Amino acid sequence: MAKKVTTRKGLSGNNRSHALNATKKTQKINLQKVKLDNGKSVRISTRELRTLKKQAAA
Repeated sequence: MAKKVTTRKGLSGNNRSHALNATKKTQKINLQKVKLDNGKSVRISTRELRTLKKQAAA
C-alpha cells in the first residue's frame, strides 16, 4: 500500500441548478503513485510532484 504524503485537501462548494438549488459537491485532488529512489511507493498530488521535479532540475 502506498503511503499518502500530501497534506492537501479537496475543494468543496455548491452545485447550482437553473432554479438556484444548492447541493454540496467536492472535488478530489489528483493523487498519483510515485516510486522513490529507495524503492518505497508514495501517493502524492500532481502539483507537488511537478514542484519537486522543478526543484530537482534546478
